[in-house]
Amino acid sequence: MAAASTTKISWRLQEFEAHSRTVSCLSLGKSSGRLLVTGGEDCRVNIWAVNKANCVMSLTGHKNPVECVQFNVSEEQVVAGSQSGSIRVWDLEAAKILRTLMGHKANVSSLSFHPFGNFLASSSTDTSIKLWDVRRKGYVFRYKGHTEAVRSLAFSPDGKWLASASDDFTVKLWDLFQGKTITEFKSHSAAVNVVQFHPTEYLLASGSADRSIKLWDLEKFTMVGSLEGDTSAVRCLLFSPDGSCLYSGGSDSLRVFGWEPDRCFDVVPVGWGKVSDLAVCNQQLIGVSHQLSSVSSYLVDLKRVKKSGGAVIQGIIQDNKPLTDPAEPRGTPLRRNYDRPTTTCSANRFTQGRRSQSEDEAEDKQPSAEIHNVDDYREIFQPKHAICRWSRERRLQHSHAFPLAANPAPPSQPAPPAQVAPPKAQQQVRVIPSSRNEPLGLNVADFLPVTNHQGGALNDDDALSQMSKGHDTMCVMLSSRRKNLQTVRSVWAREDVKSALDAAGSMNDLSIMVDVLNILNLHPSLWKLDLCTLVLPQIDKLLQSKYESYMHTGSTSLKLIIKHFWALISDTLKASPAVGVDITREERHQKCRECCRYLQNLNNVVKNRAGQVGRHGSTFKELQLLMAPLDDAL
Repeated sequence: MAAASTTKISWRLQEFEAHSRTVSCLSLGKSSGRLLVTGGEDCRVNIWAVNKANCVMSLTGHKNPVECVQFNVSEEQVVAGSQSGSIRVWDLEAAKILRTLMGHKANVSSLSFHPFGNFLASSSTDTSIKLWDVRRKGYVFRYKGHTEAVRSLAFSPDGKWLASASDDFTVKLWDLFQGKTITEFKSHSAAVNVVQFHPTEYLLASGSADRSIKLWDLEKFTMVGSLEGDTSAVRCLLFSPDGSCLYSGGSDSLRVFGWEPDRCFDVVPVGWGKVSDLAVCNQQLIGVSHQLSSVSSYLVDLKRVKKSGGAVIQGIIQDNKPLTDPAEPRGTPLRRNYDRPTTTCSANRFTQGRRSQSEDEAEDKQPSAEIHNVDDYREIFQPKHAICRWSRERRLQHSHAFPLAANPAPPSQPAPPAQVAPPKAQQQVRVIPSSRNEPLGLNVADFLPVTNHQGGALNDDDALSQMSKGHDTMCVMLSSRRKNLQTVRSVWAREDVKSALDAAGSMNDLSIMVDVLNILNLHPSLWKLDLCTLVLPQIDKLLQSKYESYMHTGSTSLKLIIKHFWALISDTLKASPAVGVDITREERHQKCRECCRYLQNLNNVVKNRAGQVGRHGSTFKELQLLMAPLDDAL
């Protein structure tokens, strides 16, 4: 039996029931290759240790089926996107929800964490791509350009570029700092399902439903390879850790490709069906697939897989003898390498992006994590003395070692720290303009690893300086807002409410208008028909804002106007014309006509947004019912 097992190249590791309903997505932790996250139609996100049958923890919070999931680089956070367009980020060490992000109008189709900062990219079937700062709610940038659903996102190893693959047959490369397209690749003849950056060189791979893989030179922006031979759509790609070859997970097989010249080194039969994700750990390739409510994991012994040499002649290598890499070293790369700084191990990384307990509690008071296996959870996510990510990976490797045909390979050692690029000179405090309801944009320094001037781990003073670098900007913004509110307050005290609203509107700052309306909403007796003519145009902007608090304030004001003034407006417009001249009545009639026009426009906005899924859709459905009498208006 042992002799037979030594000739085995691939085998199924396990199959288990992952969710109570259909599994819709999954992802492997690429750093360790030992963690798996799954999402399902039961609206749950489950965390697993590969080669363990029991769920480590289950994350709750989504109200709609989960469409995509992803670990961050250190595998201490998990993000999940749902059918409703909402995104939730969990802290696995604290076993609690870290942030809820709202902004997409349709299914979240892909997620990717930035390799260095607290940033997250998301894409949707609504064709949009958004870049989020996990430390705050609003997105910092939106990338427009695709005409169909975006299916895959990947950050470049140096953290400066973002690649996106879409159903519109194209691959786009975005400059994160400038927020624009660098180039577009158009050689695929069907939807592009996946993009993957080479780990060191300026090279990008894309896999498509046209059953081909294209390789793109990112210096010359030209196609340098077209790898074909897959019998089905290409769904997942992975460069080998040293970048010498490319693995493609096809239907029931693993293909190993080389390029320049294009060739297939090996084809390994694996019974994994439609594999969904790949990872490499200790010279083993791990593949995971899902069908209905179950998940299966498979292993391929890469020591027995050909990763160089000539092309496969008849599709499958028949020789079962171990094949090793060539003795001669690889030549000089054909293209430049990424200028990528490397972070050093430091306990300070555990504090990056963390918020206070009160902020976390305010974010979501509902239970967000159910720990099913306490021992595994503590071992993986709450080690007592672990301050470096690789130490946790080593524990996983020792405690959950995969069965190999031969002796297991020793755990990989952490790479020696590279020279870290010196930090940029301190920038001057940036004043936030009054139109700050738009995304704030990006700070290049946020996309680099956190280090001190000598390239080592931060000491306490440096860490405090990094944590407080955004405080000055926030203070400038809040001081400006305070001065504007003081101006509105003085106008209110000196004149009247209408003049105060006029002043707030002239500032062209929705946050000021929200503050004033929040006061007026608590005092319905202050409202007059004159105020309605001023507030209704602002409500239009608030209802279409990306900020939930603005939408809530606008809907509250609209409900108040409908409740207290619609009967007056409707009766005035339906009344028979008066005989003679009545200036007061004419003025009232003019104001009612103006209000009715605004309300009709708002009615259309509400109807268009009432079909949304989730909390926002419920709010607009309620408004739609309240505004039903407007459909019969003159």
